[in-house]
Amino acid sequence: MKNFPQRKSIRLKNCDYSENGFYYVTVCTQNRECLFGDIIDRKMVLNGAGKIIQNIWELLPGHYSVKLDAFQIMPNHVHFIIRMDRDGDGDGDGDGDGATTRVARTRGDIVGAGFMPARPRRGMPARPRRGMPARDDRATTRVARTLGDVVGGFKSITSVEYIKNVKKSGWKPFDRRLWQRNYYEHIVRTENDLDRIRQYIKINPIRWSRDKNNPHNCKIDL
Repeated sequence: MKNFPQRKSIRLKNCDYSENGFYYVTVCTQNRECLFGDIIDRKMVLNGAGKIIQNIWELLPGHYSVKLDAFQIMPNHVHFIIRMDRDGDGDGDGDGDGATTRVARTRGDIVGAGFMPARPRRGMPARPRRGMPARDDRATTRVARTLGDVVGGFKSITSVEYIKNVKKSGWKPFDRRLWQRNYYEHIVRTENDLDRIRQYIKINPIRWSRDKNNPHNCKIDL
């Protein structure tokens, strides 16, 4: 049997990605195909696919213990900041009582309780199966999922919805998969870092002509 080389992980080996805290994530489409709309007058104008991506993003807190922060859809990738909140009470202090505040989209809602960076930790627990779980409001039954599970669920459900609309609405087909296998992630450790990344996400459409993910600026790895 032929042995294939193993794909190298870019995740930090000593980091528990289920820890409460802020994470910055970028996910690109396969081959950086522009599928979600266009930049017009330096603003992102979503097409039908882009609007579906937006809707699924907004539904994540109903399936995972997360808080939503900055989010930007680009023609061929998405940027977002997400706060892991596995305590389920929104303040990250570990005393969750099951009364989960599921969506906090404004800066004040998220930072007002105090900034909490994610912490590296050795001895990773076994990762649960990826995928979007059924919604369950009982905090005592919810599994402590990792950032990878959240991103995996987002990629999975958006892919399913996109495939449906290729057949139903004539959306542009994609090559093998909607998203690249991996994703870029950055652990946000300070409030200054958080503010800097929020600003970068906000102005990303303005910088599209210089964006490294713009197909005109990058060499696509097939």
